[in-house]
Amino acid sequence: MGLLHRSNLLQTVGYEFEQWNLLLKKEKSIYHILNMLSINVTKKCLLAEGWCPLSATSQIQKVLLQATTDCSSQVGAIFQVLQTKELPPTYFCTNSFTSSFQEIVDAYGIAKYQEANPGVYTIITFPFLFAVMFGDWGHGICLLLATLYFIINEKRFSSQKLGDILEMVFGGRYIILMMSLFSIYTGFIYNEFFSIPFELFGPTAYACRDPSCRDATTIGLIKVRNTYPFGVDPKWHGSRSELPFLNSLKMKMSILLGVSQMNLGIILSYYNAKYFENNINIWHQFVPQVLFLNSLFGYLSLLIIVKWCTGSEADLYHVMIYMFLSPTDDLGENQLFAGQKFLQIMLLLLALVAVPWMLLPKPFLLKKQHKERHKGESYSLLFTGDDPLESQPDGAHHDKDDFDFSEIFVHQLIHTIEFVLGAVSNTASYLRLWALSLAHSELSSVFYDKVLLLALGYNNTIVLIVGIVVFISATVGVLLIMESLSAFLHALRLHWVEFQNKFYEGDGYKFFPFAFATLGDEDGL
Repeated sequence: MGLLHRSNLLQTVGYEFEQWNLLLKKEKSIYHILNMLSINVTKKCLLAEGWCPLSATSQIQKVLLQATTDCSSQVGAIFQVLQTKELPPTYFCTNSFTSSFQEIVDAYGIAKYQEANPGVYTIITFPFLFAVMFGDWGHGICLLLATLYFIINEKRFSSQKLGDILEMVFGGRYIILMMSLFSIYTGFIYNEFFSIPFELFGPTAYACRDPSCRDATTIGLIKVRNTYPFGVDPKWHGSRSELPFLNSLKMKMSILLGVSQMNLGIILSYYNAKYFENNINIWHQFVPQVLFLNSLFGYLSLLIIVKWCTGSEADLYHVMIYMFLSPTDDLGENQLFAGQKFLQIMLLLLALVAVPWMLLPKPFLLKKQHKERHKGESYSLLFTGDDPLESQPDGAHHDKDDFDFSEIFVHQLIHTIEFVLGAVSNTASYLRLWALSLAHSELSSVFYDKVLLLALGYNNTIVLIVGIVVFISATVGVLLIMESLSAFLHALRLHWVEFQNKFYEGDGYKFFPFAFATLGDEDGL
């Protein structure tokens, strides 16, 4: 009887344990918050100070009134807005779709209160940059099917305890959804389906010189009809023109995307400065940064577009190098448009002027602002002790807002050097879009040509089955998992370093509301 009673008792405790555990956590959290409150001088009520979103003030008042009614209290809770000079925490209202993108930004740093939030742009730019490196609509469909499985079974997975890797994938399911959709789009542009091209948007514009097509990889193709309407022409796959063309296309495309995103970051720094009414940053940081970046790499982007539109054979490497080494020399065959030499000299002068413009005016203007702010003020120690010798003469003490010109100047010098060198290194860093895209395409082509086609050529069922298994394993393990993780990390790096450092300080702190809903996910208090 004793063993049966103990078994029934343990079974009852097991059924109720989770509920008891949650109730205990709630009670402990309540006492933890009450310990942070202060007691009124009358010792009859408690005072609490905290932050709340402005949109939630009416809701909080209703809840407090309802609580007073429910407990039949004779004294109601008083809710009053206090004025403070403390920097408020940062709170962004997110949902299940946007929260994962916001976590990417928060992993770099929490936005300062009312600072521009890069998470809004990350929803589009992050999956797009990933897709530039992972452009294959066959692989994109595989990612889409995998993430749709998690989204359709969202309620079931959210109520289960998953492993570390599966939990991470499930938490980023909407990021993977966007990445797969953009990968399908860029895959159509690259015309790659597991490295196999298709004539989806019309017939190819090129043909071989002879019916056997033996010289396609040596001599090349000839154009027989209008240009293929969308994306890369399928006939170039495996031809002599394929690798040089894709190299040139993806490299120039990477520079255009990089300069565009860096310009977006600098423009956001303008809106930050405008919102906080910092005219010094507008005129002596935003303006010279725009001039410097676009005088060099904005001009390079212009040359790329002009060369694409005109079909010129100009060597852009030669143009950019000799723009610095010999700006007054004649361009010769590298001239793409009239007045190019004069424009290059003007842009070079603007870039040279922008560097001291970033460096010198801001520290002196900040010093002038500080003097005007404290003009007419005097500082002295109020004597309250018994020994008059303990007092110090006027001016011996400085306020905590003392201005250190040398520190400000060194900080501005570091910032200027970082931007000037970063304009070169960050633009070069975007070439990883070209490198990873080319690596993904070549790996996919190797697996298709050297594994699947090779197995098909043996006319043996066993060899064919082995070849298909190896091809699927290599595609899933290398291309869908390793390559997608690599592209994800590189896209993350481009957002954190090349994009966000142009405007995002990220020195705020996050708003953590007190809520029972979050207690179930915690191990304890």
